[in-house]
This record gives sequence, C-alpha cells and structure tokens, in this order.
Amino acid sequence: MPSPSFTSIPIIDLSLASSSSAPTDKQALLSQLHYALTSVGFLYVTNHNVPSKAISDLVDALPYLFSPSILTDQTKDEIALHNSPHFLGYSSVGAEITAGKVDRREQIEYATELDEKWAVGNGLPLYERLKGPNQWPSEYPELRPIVERYISELTALGERFLRLVAEALSLPSDIFYQFLSEQHRLKLVHYPGSSSYTLLTENAEIEQGVGPHKDSSGWWTFLLQASPPQVKGLQALNQEGQWIDVPNIPGTFVVNIGQAFEVVTNGVCKATVHRVVLSSGQNDRYSIPFFQGVRGSLTKEEAVGSLRGHFQKLQQNRNADDEATAIDSPFLKGKYDTWGESQLRTKIRSHRDVGKKFYAEVYEKYINDN
Repeated sequence: MPSPSFTSIPIIDLSLASSSSAPTDKQALLSQLHYALTSVGFLYVTNHNVPSKAISDLVDALPYLFSPSILTDQTKDEIALHNSPHFLGYSSVGAEITAGKVDRREQIEYATELDEKWAVGNGLPLYERLKGPNQWPSEYPELRPIVERYISELTALGERFLRLVAEALSLPSDIFYQFLSEQHRLKLVHYPGSSSYTLLTENAEIEQGVGPHKDSSGWWTFLLQASPPQVKGLQALNQEGQWIDVPNIPGTFVVNIGQAFEVVTNGVCKATVHRVVLSSGQNDRYSIPFFQGVRGSLTKEEAVGSLRGHFQKLQQNRNADDEATAIDSPFLKGKYDTWGESQLRTKIRSHRDVGKKFYAEVYEKYINDN
C-alpha cells in the first residue's frame, strides 16, 4: 500500500550521526531520514554545523543588497542576467513565469566561482558554457566574500548530507558523489511586500511568489528562509493534494529532493511540488535556496540504470504501486540525452533574451521543440 500522506515536515537532527552519538541514535536518524526520503521529499535539518556567522552575514546582507540605495537601476543593469551566458546575475520582479503565471520576486543568481572553459571550437559541449564566473555589484564589494563563504559551507553540508542519504537507502556512503557537478548554484531571493494582492482564495488574498513546481536544476536543494518566522509563504503539496505549510524554524535548513535524484532513485524518492504564496499586507520575504549541481554529462541511461537493481528491490519491499514509483521528469521525457543539454534548454526557454544573445545557434531549436 502507498504511504499515508504527510501532514507536516520531518525534522532531522544531524548531530545524531556524530562519532560521539550512540549507535541507536544514528539508527534512529537513518530511520527518520528514510521516511522523509521515501514518503515526503521535504525535511528540515538541524545541528548542521554550518557556522552561524556564515548564515547571519548573508541574511543581514539581503535587506541592504535589495535596498534602492544599493540595487539602483545602474546596479541592476551592471549585474543583469542578460549580461551572462552562464545565466548568473540579477532578474527583476515578473521576469519569470511558473505554472503559467508571473512570479512576484526579484533575485540574484550566483554559483561556485569558476573560470569559463568553453570556447568556440575547443570541443567542449555547449552546455559547458553554463559554467563560468559570477557578476558582483561594484556598489557592494563586501557581498562577494559573504556569498563565497556561504557557497563553500553549503557545498560541504551537501556532501555530508549525501553520505547519510546513501546510508538511509542502504547504499555505500559515497555512491552519490559520482553524479555531482563542480558547480553549485545559489539564489538570493526577495519577495517584495504588498498591501494589495488580487489573486483570491477561499480564505485570504494571496499572490504567487513562485508557482507550483518541482526543483529541476539541482540534485538536492538546501533552503534558508531568511526572514523572521512570522513571515510565511512556503508550502509543499502532499499526496492528497493538500498544501502543507513549511514554516521557518530558526537554526534549520529546509531540504528537498530535486528531479535528478528522483530519476536516479527510480522514483522511490520523489521530488515534491512546492510553491511560495504571499499574503495581503505581508512584509518583505527573503530566501536563499542552494541547488546542489548535477554533472552535465549524466545520460538518461546512466541516471536510470546505474542503481536500477537496488531501487527495484526497494520498490518490491514496499509493495509500491505504479503510480507511487512513476517518475515525473522532463529530463527523461525530453529529446536530449544529457542532463547538461536539458538544463541548457530549460535556461534558454526561461530567459529568452539571454538565449537569443548567447545561444543563437540552438535558440530556435530549443524554443520550438515542444
């Protein structure tokens, strides 16, 4: 029988995996994590060992960064996403559409700082051009070391976490490292406050901060809700179609499965649909999602086949039905065989001005290949 639908998000205490913990503590952690992986797709982690200053420095920077005195029209143009073939930089409110509706958020996208290796004629696949340097606002030079430290700390947390995930799924602890990219991505997101929203529900006036979606650009997502706990908005969709609030619990990260992980686990661990809704009169909301990167050369056959035998056994043990293990993945359903190309297509379709400017040779193909 399928697992019962979740009504809250489990909290995983990572300190239970420390060498000083009793074996029964770690076993309890792995059992809780297994449930979160196979029945929810969302969880909190606490006692994660990311230094509090690395977090607070970035949280404190966001209101200043998105203030009119720093994020002037000149600065927005200086670091605009349309300057970057790597799709890194600033995009304004209304620049993205999710589930057919405009998102009310502005954001700056960053990634692991890398030199650009792709060049015309050097033999690297075109999707490798997604990797490259960031754009930093000249008006706020203090931002770069803050962001780079945070990315470094979250990269390390992600690797520690993957070891526990593997153990919870009865796999060698380093098994998932083979799927990772050298570049991970980060968004600094601002949802502007408003006193007037027009999208009505039965209970309140709300507006779409970001529409219902599964995370498609990473292996796992580690989200810091960077506003006070009373500023709500994040919700996850359970198996019965109910939206479950994911409140801000201080000292935690919200962690959720990305679509690539769903593919590699053959649908045993599903990416969960989620959204951000903004209530009428709500204050500004800030969030910082970190997307653990997936290796661009990963093929469909490698993704589905490398661990197929192991996860088929897990499916049999759970007596899971076809619906519970079906994989909802545009990567598998799309026309392109590598994760990198499918991601390049997604980026170009989401930011068409960047696609036209830097990827003219494939722009029409990607835009018209429905």
